[in-house]
Amino acid sequence: MIIELSNISKVYQMGGNRVEALKDLSFACNEGEFCAIMGPSGSGKSTLMHIIGCLTTLSSGVYFLEGRDVGKLSKDDLAYTRNRKIGFVFQTFNLLPRFSVLSNVELPLLYRGIQGKERREQAGQMLERVGLAFRKRHLPSQLSGGEQQRVSIARALVLNPKLILADEPTGNLDSVTGKEIMEIFCKLKEEGKTIILVTHNQENAQFADKILTLRDGRIE
Repeated sequence: MIIELSNISKVYQMGGNRVEALKDLSFACNEGEFCAIMGPSGSGKSTLMHIIGCLTTLSSGVYFLEGRDVGKLSKDDLAYTRNRKIGFVFQTFNLLPRFSVLSNVELPLLYRGIQGKERREQAGQMLERVGLAFRKRHLPSQLSGGEQQRVSIARALVLNPKLILADEPTGNLDSVTGKEIMEIFCKLKEEGKTIILVTHNQENAQFADKILTLRDGRIE
């Protein structure tokens, strides 16, 4: 089991108001499983994704990632975990506009301290994998939405993480391009990657092995 959340809660204090984003939620995902998280806006999907991605802390409960209690990790350990074990794919692509496609994919390798030639080779291989090697010198603004999302996926994969977190990855794409992106995630799952997908799209959720539906911070 790669992810195990046990009785977790997340509370935000907003001025004088106490907002319970997640309430006593338990959830597990096995290694190599494709899990979808669904629910209306405000249901807690993004908060849950941030917790799984080690981007925010719990108010209560326990989160185990590969058997390690995330709540007991130091800041350096959390940064290491995000950089080495988790790949992030976002709805808005989050590409740096003044950097080439190749340089965008290189960034995680740069943070790891991998040197220039090796870094460019690894980034180039990932672009080849998503069918965009011929675009490596282009800027993000010169690509279609689907191509930009492929670059985002290549960047998430370049460090060979076990866990891929995808937050509405087809939200800004047309239906045909969105299906192509979902097919990439299915191939990754076949290769043994664990996929956690946040989506409003019922068709996208049908690609998953397991669907978790949230409402008001709880599993429905």
